[in-house]
Amino acid sequence: MARTDHYHDPNAPKATNIVVAVTAFVQDERGQLLMIRRTDNDLYSIPGGAQDVGETIGHTVVREVKEETGIDVEPTDLIGVYSDPAHVISYTDGEVRQQFSICFRALPVGGELRTSNESSEVHWVSQGALQVLNIHPSIQLRIKHGFDEQSKPYFTV
Repeated sequence: MARTDHYHDPNAPKATNIVVAVTAFVQDERGQLLMIRRTDNDLYSIPGGAQDVGETIGHTVVREVKEETGIDVEPTDLIGVYSDPAHVISYTDGEVRQQFSICFRALPVGGELRTSNESSEVHWVSQGALQVLNIHPSIQLRIKHGFDEQSKPYFTV
């Protein structure tokens, strides 16, 4: 199912629901960031996805990173909560969501890089090389906050 991100777009469709989702900021021992190329919109992103009924939010991080990248992780810290109502995501099935994503810092603890039906590419990327990738502004913000290592989690009032 394809998706379109509408970011501060006055012509965006109105959101009809909110889904709890996570993203994961995962760095290897060299400081490189785990990145995927999404199959639903062809943009580069940190891994993540929606929480399933019956799982903790921490388990969502572990499951989503493993599903999309093949890497096993351990969530360690909260980077922020991203809930900008001016960021809506429309899907080809007619669903329109307001963004709601909790971004976690996580450590890689095993596994091997592989793609999935949600990721056409999976790479460890140096901070400097991120500039040439097509990354949505909402994901760029999470990446910036991850590298900034703020003392308190980000959120908007």
